[in-house]
Amino acid sequence: MKTNKILTGAALLVAGALGLSACSGGGSGDSTGGAVEMTLWQNSTTGPGQQFWKDAVAAFEKENPNVTIKMQSIQNEDLDGKLQTALNAGDAPDIFLQRGGGKMTAMVQAGQLMDLTDKISDSVKSEISEGSFKAETYQDKVWAMPLAVLPSGFWYSSDLFTQAGVTATPTTIDDLETVVGELKGAGIAPIALGAKDAWPAAHWYYNFALRECSPKTIEATGDSKDFSDDCWLKAAEDLEDFAALKPFNEGFLTTAAQQGAGSSAGLVANHQAAMELMGAWDPGVIASLTPDEKPLPDLAWFPFPEISGGQGEPGSMMGGVDGYSCSAKAPKECADFLNFIASADQQKAYYAAFSAPPVNTVAQEAVQEDYLKAVLAAYNKAPFVSQWLDTVLGQNVGNALNVAVVDLLAGKSTPQQMIESVATAAKKG
Repeated sequence: MKTNKILTGAALLVAGALGLSACSGGGSGDSTGGAVEMTLWQNSTTGPGQQFWKDAVAAFEKENPNVTIKMQSIQNEDLDGKLQTALNAGDAPDIFLQRGGGKMTAMVQAGQLMDLTDKISDSVKSEISEGSFKAETYQDKVWAMPLAVLPSGFWYSSDLFTQAGVTATPTTIDDLETVVGELKGAGIAPIALGAKDAWPAAHWYYNFALRECSPKTIEATGDSKDFSDDCWLKAAEDLEDFAALKPFNEGFLTTAAQQGAGSSAGLVANHQAAMELMGAWDPGVIASLTPDEKPLPDLAWFPFPEISGGQGEPGSMMGGVDGYSCSAKAPKECADFLNFIASADQQKAYYAAFSAPPVNTVAQEAVQEDYLKAVLAAYNKAPFVSQWLDTVLGQNVGNALNVAVVDLLAGKSTPQQMIESVATAAKKG
């Protein structure tokens, strides 16, 4: 796999001594054979995804009768904020979702994470690519267990495309604009967008930036937070021009991304919109929102189209690897649990539950859906893969970028003002 090309921004490039701030783990017990209790925070609140975690916890506890894991399901949009509050208060959960990039770097520098480098089992190392571990690496140490490959692209209804007379998926932005026109002509909302949550709207800018900016520029900005290269402005202008076509669902600025039938994922699930730009977790979310809560039969996928004249490498992808970390004071059994959920059997169960590509290469052999095979094929040959820019830039600058994109789409700012607002946030740190 080409996952060694994943951009981790400061997570790989910044050097310096780790901070020594204290952080008490949420677990208890002597961790030497006595009773051990750990806490787990994950972001699947309903359906098969939540059931996966319940089953994984139960299976691990059965194999380790001295261990009890208390799981808390937290809505995805709330998780980062609650986690940061808990980390800052020294009351972090033992096990939690790790986004990577600048967010992970800040946790490491604050002394809030367990070093997993020497705690990963040989079997897991043999079944998960080195590149996937690099996505969770900082200063040559591994700080999270990779679990899922989650690149971005368009999830679409092939039935609605056929209904509108669309005979081929777009490979260029010009093609995409043509498809938008054909769908609108057929009375179909072309693209679902849940801009209420900000980050789905920002994904559009991330992908335009990936086409306009060279990998070198994206990597450099991940560390410097310097947006002076013209490509960043050009990407904002591209997004403004595309949005002028009015390709999104009515009310997209107040539409949620993943909660309920009226969300952007719900619009695709119920054939109220033709497609959505989203990460590879989307099939599972869409499946949970169909009338029968089963996978959408006509779901298909294509990568973000290319742009003429951009500095990005053709075939590059936005997205990365999601993983799970242990807090600094978690018991040693935390690492045991991470090895357990990264095993081939658990990764197959993860894939079945989430309809998302697992990171374990043995488990990837179980993938059946054509759209997930297409995602993996594009991902494996991508010359460059960047993590989500808000992750790369860290929480403060990343959140400022997401909000700035929404303001642009709402007509509250110009492309130049958007870039200036993010640059101002970067100067504040």
